[in-house]
Amino acid sequence: MKKNISLFLMLFMMVFTFAQKTISGKITDDEGAAIPSASVTIEEPGKDAILAYGITNSKGEYKVTFTSSESNVDLKVKAFNQKPLTKQISNSEQTLNFKMQSEATEIKEVQLKTKMITARGDTISYDLKAFNSKNDRTLADVMKKIPGIEVNTDGTILYQGNAINKFYVNGKDLMEGGYGTINNSLPKDAVQKVEVLENHQPVKILQDKVPSDQAAINIKLKNSVTMTGRGEVGTGFGEPWLWNVKLTPMFFGQKSQWVVNYKTNNMGEQVENEGNILAFGSGWEGRRSNISQNNWLSVENAVTPDLPVKRYLFNSVHYLSANYLTNIDKKKEWELKVNANYTNNAVERESSSNTNDFQQKTQYGTRFLNNFYTDKLKGEIIFTKNAKKGFFKNTTTFSQYWNGDRTNAYRKDSVSERNGLEAVQSPTSSFQNSLSTIIPWKEKMINLKSYISYQDDNQTLEISPANYMQIPYRNSIKDSMKTIDFVPGSFALQRFRIKTLDTSHSANISFTKKGWTFTPQVGFDYSTDKLDTNFDGITTSGQPDFNSPTYENSLKFTEITPSASLGVNYKSEAWSLFASFPVNFNNIKADDVIRNVSKTLNKTTFTPNIFVQYSFASFFKASVNGNISNNFGDIKTAYGGYIMTNPGSFSVMNPNNPIPQTTTKSLGARLEYRNPLNNLFFNVGSRIGDTKNNLISSIFVNPFGFRVTEYLERENKRTSNSYYAEIGKYFPKFKTNASFTFNNTLSKSQLIRNTAFIDNKTIANTVGFKFNNNYFSWMSVDFNASQTWNKQSNIFMTGNLGKSEGYTHNLNVFFYPIENHTIGFYWDQINSKSGDAKYNNGFFDLSYQFSWAKKKVDFELKWMNIANRKVFEKIDFDNAAITSTSMQLRPSQVMFTVKFNFK
Repeated sequence: MKKNISLFLMLFMMVFTFAQKTISGKITDDEGAAIPSASVTIEEPGKDAILAYGITNSKGEYKVTFTSSESNVDLKVKAFNQKPLTKQISNSEQTLNFKMQSEATEIKEVQLKTKMITARGDTISYDLKAFNSKNDRTLADVMKKIPGIEVNTDGTILYQGNAINKFYVNGKDLMEGGYGTINNSLPKDAVQKVEVLENHQPVKILQDKVPSDQAAINIKLKNSVTMTGRGEVGTGFGEPWLWNVKLTPMFFGQKSQWVVNYKTNNMGEQVENEGNILAFGSGWEGRRSNISQNNWLSVENAVTPDLPVKRYLFNSVHYLSANYLTNIDKKKEWELKVNANYTNNAVERESSSNTNDFQQKTQYGTRFLNNFYTDKLKGEIIFTKNAKKGFFKNTTTFSQYWNGDRTNAYRKDSVSERNGLEAVQSPTSSFQNSLSTIIPWKEKMINLKSYISYQDDNQTLEISPANYMQIPYRNSIKDSMKTIDFVPGSFALQRFRIKTLDTSHSANISFTKKGWTFTPQVGFDYSTDKLDTNFDGITTSGQPDFNSPTYENSLKFTEITPSASLGVNYKSEAWSLFASFPVNFNNIKADDVIRNVSKTLNKTTFTPNIFVQYSFASFFKASVNGNISNNFGDIKTAYGGYIMTNPGSFSVMNPNNPIPQTTTKSLGARLEYRNPLNNLFFNVGSRIGDTKNNLISSIFVNPFGFRVTEYLERENKRTSNSYYAEIGKYFPKFKTNASFTFNNTLSKSQLIRNTAFIDNKTIANTVGFKFNNNYFSWMSVDFNASQTWNKQSNIFMTGNLGKSEGYTHNLNVFFYPIENHTIGFYWDQINSKSGDAKYNNGFFDLSYQFSWAKKKVDFELKWMNIANRKVFEKIDFDNAAITSTSMQLRPSQVMFTVKFNFK
């Protein structure tokens, strides 16, 4: 595999060096005045294909780099009110100046027809009208059809396969990465164009000094002051009565912006995730993250199908959010942002499974009926100054959870049948503050960063009756496994609390000269976790005593890491380089009061990170990147007592184990091509990864599926090698956008199961195809399909065992038989094959929509799951076991919805 990567890198270098030529010069008019914004293109003689292009700057200067095997090429110059110029030149490095003759450009029509895709420097602009269909209503509807852009199911926007780092509206970052609300609710009619800002550095003082390999999205509205938004109100027929309400008014002005969002439904839409942070900006802005609970304890969960969420989610959700941005100074450099959201959600879920354990030659069945309750509040205050002469950003975040989960569990095996009621209460409080400032000092920049986070998780798991469980145990690591016998009718209780303090502080100074920026930095990180747990239950005689230290934990885990690093950045017209060379002085201590055990680790590590990108021939970008990282575990891998993480599993660490150490190395290469002149985009790349651990997971599974997970001291390794490719093209003549993706991943890992060493090997292949067409005035089509082939193999999974295939497609066809009338047909197909078992699952929906064009109001009647399919079946592989599962789906339902724009 490493040879393949080396070959890939050699091919890159050949592309860099083979026949590359640069032509530069100046364009003037017949009076000698510079002509800005003139286009200069290079073409091969007799071929209607552009090799490279450039745009003159304000001084009339241009520079074009291209690759061609021809001895001569055609150079063409075009400018407004100038006579086009064409000259055949030799394929060589040269400087050419041109004087153009004045010629009035005749405008044949009053209407100005803009290009669908235009490029200027690192900005690519998409005219939204060129890609929408009659049935599209929001920005997200159209974004999915733009070449080079993808929208994942979680709302994340990808450009050329990579996530964006910023999402702007009229140049302002209102949502701070949580852009799902705007993308899903901004009416398409309010948008003039979508701009992709390639290699975007969001911190203005760092632009042209510290490069970035990520892109950003800027939504340019038709009006500089816009009051808009989207709303839906729907009711449905089913059991129970269905509702769906979405109200999202928005305002975008020159000084302030705001979005208010309220969504509620019980018909399977997962609206509560719209507040998730999807774009994290630049590390120079401080630290950003999606706040979550430390979910150590859980009930046994029903399995979810690999389907669109709307097919299986039984919910009752209320989600309210508000985002506000305003400039607080006359220069409009300082911004205040206030963001808040509240979620109240109840979810029901049900599944039944049958498991065949090949290692133990046993079978058992399970059935879980879940009720999940989420009650969450989050608030955020952000002060920002982002100017060419300085940067400041302070983010304060507070979150509170009041979550609770319930399960009615049922198990059946060759010995007995058991029922159990399970409940988890998990309140959490958290507070974070992130500060970053960049201060210019003569020719230098000083960056100070500080991050403080405190979180308190308190969880309680209760199981009744306790004898529902048949959990393995042993009093010492050398004992053989036994089964705990609980007193019939009694209950078991696992208590858990962890308090976490995490701080990080750093200071650096940057020197810039001739495109190079050097940034030496010193930092100090301090974190501490305090864990307290205990397990209570009543057992029969001769069983373990839960009052013994074996089932308790009182652990303090402290990590102190001073660090020193050097950042090296370079930016030119063709080259971008980012590299950091940090040295970390790791000091870790774990104090187990109950066992009177104290572990320490003091180790110095070097963790370099390098990214290099080369742009050539106007349309190509080639890059390589590599990094080494070290992780020394955390409190999750340092405790010594038993913890019942869920009613089917105990987790335990060996108190005599050393502190975990993990070293990860990765290397990647990538080639991109994006040509807005012929609407063609593609990228291809490869990545290898290698992870070494000093501890290995050892799982003991009894014949009934209950398990104990331990970690033993033994060096083991995980490897992953992947190749991927994506190509997309828009065909304007046919109003069609099509793209093709491919991914191949080979991964290897190791573990111990019931004392047997298992060396897992997994091969995964995925092929995807996307197609949408708006050619006909009476019909539009959206089609997405993917095919997967997976193979897991080990000493137990041989032959056809472990082989699986999957095919999914989503087809949406809209017919427009009469003006303002739309008939929609929706087909989701999910097929799976595992060994001799095959499952074909098809879902069909039908809709009719009448549009009141004058008021911009839509009336929709939609019938979902016409075939009334109520269960979904699939097969999963787990090292030495195969599980077939049947999951509950939403039944057939009919919804009537009124949809409208606020303005």
